[in-house]
Formats: sequence, structure tokens, C-alpha cells
Amino acid sequence: MSQRSLRDRILDPSETALAWALLTPAILFILAIVAYPVSRLLFNSLFDVRPALGVPITFVGLDNYATALSDSMFWRAVKNTLIITFVTVPGALVIGLGLAMLANMPFRFRSPIRLALLLPWALPLAFVGLIFAWFFHSEYGIVNDVIRRFGGEPQIWFNSPALTMMAICIATIWKTSSFMALILLAGLQTIPASLYEAAEVDGASKWTQFIEITLPLLVPSMLVALIFRTLTAIQSFDIPFSMPGPGEETQTLAMYIQINTVDYLDLGYGSTLAVFMFMLSMATTFVYLRYVRGDKD
Repeated sequence: MSQRSLRDRILDPSETALAWALLTPAILFILAIVAYPVSRLLFNSLFDVRPALGVPITFVGLDNYATALSDSMFWRAVKNTLIITFVTVPGALVIGLGLAMLANMPFRFRSPIRLALLLPWALPLAFVGLIFAWFFHSEYGIVNDVIRRFGGEPQIWFNSPALTMMAICIATIWKTSSFMALILLAGLQTIPASLYEAAEVDGASKWTQFIEITLPLLVPSMLVALIFRTLTAIQSFDIPFSMPGPGEETQTLAMYIQINTVDYLDLGYGSTLAVFMFMLSMATTFVYLRYVRGDKD
């Protein structure tokens, strides 16, 4: 059989050729918005790039990485970022699950509750930070007013690193729990009602149905929500930036990157810090995906 002409192969491509033709635009798009910026970031991290000082760009190899590993402010920023991640991600998941269960209940005014779930997520992060900074204000904030009414001692929230981190975590959980709720609500609606009907016939209580039916079938939706929420928690910037604590005690890794790249114009060191954030994000994603593959096996 003679080989097909170029015209025939174009008009009637094979499955492999058609697959590559359809995937090529997506591959080029990913290379443009992901591969090039990441490779450029890795490249800059190997150089001393400080245009504000007028010094020439020089190759320093891994010196920026060594500087970061010995930088106490870097490790403090990493610690604060991990605190926000480990506190707000489970907190948003628990509250989001409760909100999703409430929005999924069969009662008449369910639609306004579902609409209300969108409101916290629709607010800009910086705006949420400013709102909660006012809530926790030491003199005229709502939180201290409530504490006074119950006979407690008002706190100066933003003079203490621990209290500031608490306020940041509360604001972040309030902001992100609605995101969790929306994803979990979509997962709840995929669970067949016949499973609950069969469980009721067998005499299972509501709690047993929740443990044996709802939670196991929600695991895929939970993993999706956890991946996105954890990645955004690692990149926390707007809310901590809008709720500044004492000095540099509550800086996150994203804030430290911003200080070095924007304020100090140390692009080489800032790129190195961004590489560490990228590695932390990829490691987190790998752990989640590893769990997904193990769960399927």
C-alpha cells in the first residue's frame, strides 16, 4: 500500500495526529504561562540582580540559596506561613463542611443560604483584612467590645505576635470556608439519595449515615478543596499584609518575597525565595496526589 499523501493526512488524520493537533495549543499555552516564568525564576535565582544599586548582574550560583538558609527572617516567614496553613486549612474544611451540609438540607429557604456562601468568597482579600483589622482594633473594635460586655479583659491584638496570628487565622478561615463549602456542596449533590433511603430502612441513624455514606463519598471533593486551599494558604499575603503585627514577627513568605523584590529591588534573592515557595507548593501538591493515587489503588 502506497503512503498517504500529505493532503490526505491533513484531511483525514490518524488518532495520534489528531490528538497532538488538539493538545498542541494547550501545551504551548502551559509553556507560555508556567514553564517560561518558572524557568526564568530559577535562572534569576542564580544571579545577583540589584538594579537599584547600579551594580552589574553577576553569576553567584547557589549563594542566594545559602543566604536564605541562614536567614532568620526567612525561617520566621516560613514558620508563620506554615502556622497559617496548618490552622486555616483544617478550620476552613470543618466550617465549610458544616455550611455545605446546611445548604444541602431540603428546606424552603435553601437558595438564599447558597447565595450567602458566595459573599465571603466574592470579597477582595485585602478588604477582608481591613474589615477584620477594624474588628480586632484595641479601642473601638467589635471583638473587644464583646469581651468587655462579658466581663473579660480587652486585648491589644496587634501588639502581640500570637494574638495577631490568631486574628489573621480567624479572618482567613471566615474568608475561605465559603470556598470549601461550595466545592463540598457540589460533592454532596452527587451522592445518590437512594443510599440514604436504604440506610434509613436498615435503621441507621443520621450520624451513622454521615460517617458511613457522606464522608467516604466526599473524599474526592475534599481532596480537591484541600489542594486549592493549601496552595493559596502557602501564598498568603493580602490578609496578613492588611493586619500587620508587631514589626516583622508576623510576616509570611509571600510578604518577605514582596519586601525583597519590590521594596529592596533585590530580584536575585527575591527569586530565590520564590523558588522556595514554589518547591513548598509542589511538595504539598505531590503529597495530595500521592494520597489520591494510593486511595485509588
